[in-house]
Amino acid sequence: MPEKNQSFTSDLYNFLRGLCMGCADVVPGVSGGTVALILGIYERFVTAISHVDGSLLSLVREREWKKLVEHLDLRFLVALGSGIVSGVVATSLLIYQLLEVPAARAVTFGVFSGMILASAILVARLIRRATQLHATRCICVGIIGAAFAYWVSTLQPNDAASELSHFYTFVCGSIAICAMVLPGISGALLLLVLGIYGHLTEVPHNLLHGEHVTESIVTTIVFGAGCLISLILFSKVLRWLLSSHHATTMALLCGFMVGALRKLWPFQDDQTLAKPFKEKVFEAYLPTTVSEAVAPIIAILLAAAFVFAVHYLAQRNHDSLVQREEQS
Repeated sequence: MPEKNQSFTSDLYNFLRGLCMGCADVVPGVSGGTVALILGIYERFVTAISHVDGSLLSLVREREWKKLVEHLDLRFLVALGSGIVSGVVATSLLIYQLLEVPAARAVTFGVFSGMILASAILVARLIRRATQLHATRCICVGIIGAAFAYWVSTLQPNDAASELSHFYTFVCGSIAICAMVLPGISGALLLLVLGIYGHLTEVPHNLLHGEHVTESIVTTIVFGAGCLISLILFSKVLRWLLSSHHATTMALLCGFMVGALRKLWPFQDDQTLAKPFKEKVFEAYLPTTVSEAVAPIIAILLAAAFVFAVHYLAQRNHDSLVQREEQS
């Protein structure tokens, strides 16, 4: 009985850890990988994913189910995955409401802007330039990334993706999941840059209210398939880029973050009041009164401080783990 209670407690903790990761993955500027690092499960998480390999297929063919469960760390993944899905759904419902309500939209954009700005600063600090030529290349790549993200942010819904193709949704899932796994890189931010964020945050609301059910289910399946296949096949390529071309890759991601800030400028006038958020057209403006600017600015500062605090905790936890390994 004590062992069962201990296993249940462990499953519950892993579910709650996944819940935190899922909530973080929906917020642009915060990485679920960073949260996993803070909670001390990042290495176990990455190791479990990497075990989707030839050995796993051999175990399936041989019907060695008990060995398969141990090889994949399946109990851990199921508990964690259930938490991640729950966190994504709950946070998506909350953010959908916040973005649809005009009074809350400016503050929500302020929170997103603060998180992304702080994340861009942290990512920029990770760029290590070996030579002056290397530094120049990183700067050029960063500018290209920022220009691309800025250009995407200027596209109106009809141009960007008001009617998303299944292929585009699949590709977005493939790209975003790699960022969601890595510490310091926000998958939600990339979805925002790619113009699909509003569509995805609308899905849980539609399913809950019985609206566009078939379309929402198909979108979820296609996006999930892109995430799953990319996680299995392409995460190794991304890890190779970060190990072999770390500075250049981080410079590009930093550029994406900076360029995406235009889309999240808190002071935007809604030009299409009757349309849902994913189809709205906004026009940026400068606030004319102090009272109008106070709440979004405070939101930016608090959100940035939160990201810096999360990064500090993650770094401290990582350093303590390294220290313990060296002592042992």
